[in-house]
Amino acid sequence: MTKYPDADFAVISDLHFYDTSLGCAGAAFEQELSIDRKMLAESEELLDYMIGDLIDSNIKFLMVCGDLTKDGEAVNHEKLSVKLQMLVNHGIKVIVTPGNHDINNYNAAGFSGDTKSSVSSIAAEDFKRIYSEMGYSDALTSDSNSLSYVSEPIPGLWVLAIDSCRYDENSAGGTGSIVGGKIEKSTEQWMSFVLSEAKKMNKAVIAFLHHGIIEHWDGQARQYPDCLVKNHDRIGQLLVSNNVSFVFTGHNHAQSIAQTNFSQKCLYDVGTGSLVTYPCPVRYCSLNNSGLTISTETIADKLNSESGFSDIAKNAIKKSVNHMTSKSLLKYKLSDVDAEYIFDALGDAFVAHYSGDADMGQRPAVLLSKLSMWGKIIFAIQQKYVIDPLWESASRGNNHTNISLESEFADEEYYSGEKFILSVKKFVSRAFSNEKCANTAEKAV
Repeated sequence: MTKYPDADFAVISDLHFYDTSLGCAGAAFEQELSIDRKMLAESEELLDYMIGDLIDSNIKFLMVCGDLTKDGEAVNHEKLSVKLQMLVNHGIKVIVTPGNHDINNYNAAGFSGDTKSSVSSIAAEDFKRIYSEMGYSDALTSDSNSLSYVSEPIPGLWVLAIDSCRYDENSAGGTGSIVGGKIEKSTEQWMSFVLSEAKKMNKAVIAFLHHGIIEHWDGQARQYPDCLVKNHDRIGQLLVSNNVSFVFTGHNHAQSIAQTNFSQKCLYDVGTGSLVTYPCPVRYCSLNNSGLTISTETIADKLNSESGFSDIAKNAIKKSVNHMTSKSLLKYKLSDVDAEYIFDALGDAFVAHYSGDADMGQRPAVLLSKLSMWGKIIFAIQQKYVIDPLWESASRGNNHTNISLESEFADEEYYSGEKFILSVKKFVSRAFSNEKCANTAEKAV
């Protein structure tokens, strides 16, 4: 098997860079922030802090896992490329891939007072031009049907940059940008060719893309399918069968490392949180033939600490979770009291998940007495299906860890749909001794 050469590099994701010349005050911009977890107004300050740290480090290259801009605004891309060029000028190779926000995005906008106005987004060819010095100009090979390519930042190490976005499907009458990911068959065939060539040439390969390859918490594929690339199991099998042990992803805004087996070989999906979402992380990685050592710097607790930026960023997550889940939960006709309690529990779970290494001793206690009978049923579903798995994912070493390629993969237990429904019915039966309630819970699932 091909050996990994020694390589020190960094990984960032979901910069959502926003040039404040597009407007960062007024009712329209405040409305945008009220439903978002991203600290848009601080994006440039966070980026500058990160760039300074990277320049002072000993890394040789940086991978950027997509969603480089807020919503694909041309002005944001142009200014960001100038910022990233500073790293290139200091001898740090920058390798980028697009995210679902970056290209043909009809949500591209600026803000002035009460008005949100459309601004120019970019096309795929513009992305390749703007970031020419960040992977494309010296690519070893490129896919003719996507923005995927191969870079060799370290002799003997190929970095496979995979374009998993569906910007060609975006339309003015749609939602602005397709959130979910997909790798077209032609690109998959190109990847297969690249990986076979790497084996022939004795090149080690790591990969990165925007969307996830492996579930990062049990139930993610069912609850949030857009977090994972379509046919993610097949893509994972393709990678690991060609000796790829590590794939780096973004999109979920979470510090989370997942692993699974494909044909007795282990694949690690190293998810990196958003630079503009708490805790605003940067991953530092050291790769060698024994494995991968990862450490993380979090910027949220360092930037404007006197102004309480870290707490503001945490609260932004809770607000966005409330917005994301309110439509789906309120269809169950929850009371305001029940809804607020469940939203708060979900918010705490997502903050833990995004943070990466949660203190389980600080997990808020569940007081079912605060909920109505119907609230208890819906809470049971959320607890088993979302809240508990998110806390469990955050209890692992997601920020600082050493992944040995010689260690065995330990299988994890997963709830099947039938087992999950049964667990809810048992909960209801114990609490209420009422078969009708259990049947209602099953329908709610």
